[in-house]
Amino acid sequence: MSTISFYTNPMSRGQIARWALHEAGADYEQVLLDYGTTMKADDYLAINPMGKVPAIAHNGKVVTEGPAICAYLAAAFPEAGLAPGVDEQADYFRWLFFTAGPVEAAITNRTLGFDVPPDKERTAGYGNYDRVVDVLDNKFQSDPYVCGSRFTMADVYVGAQVIWGTQFGTLPTRESFVAYAARLIDRDAYKAAKAIDDGLIAENS
Repeated sequence: MSTISFYTNPMSRGQIARWALHEAGADYEQVLLDYGTTMKADDYLAINPMGKVPAIAHNGKVVTEGPAICAYLAAAFPEAGLAPGVDEQADYFRWLFFTAGPVEAAITNRTLGFDVPPDKERTAGYGNYDRVVDVLDNKFQSDPYVCGSRFTMADVYVGAQVIWGTQFGTLPTRESFVAYAARLIDRDAYKAAKAIDDGLIAENS
């Protein structure tokens, strides 16, 4: 299987994809891009017309978007055991897309200073920020991981949002979030990936 080309910037959601690559045990070559120049250059726009990172190229195909990259890597590297079993698929896909949709949208809007007016909640797919937070909180009050007792690739994407949220205040400090984040940042793959990105950030600071 060919080496993956991994397009990223260390100060981006590329950190999620790098963590996923390490969890999958995938061989990859990183291509570092700068926000103002190479990320918007024609060469990269041919790979991702959005001019955003992360993206991966593997076996002649390009995958963009963090949750898609995570799900792709779990399927492409089955020996890592990170794809859902038959009885885990419902939770795996439900919470992966809940995080990519309602959680991301609610956090982004809150960060930008926008809250959905109560009479407009039916228009917003996530309803309101507080409801999204409560639903996510209830999930991890009940289960240590997305699929219950077992870590899967869904935990990379969902977990990255919780880790970031608890560290930077985009999520409230809930006991379930803090405990979930602590389980994840103790993983060897997380530590290895984070060390690379932290080193790259330090080099350019």
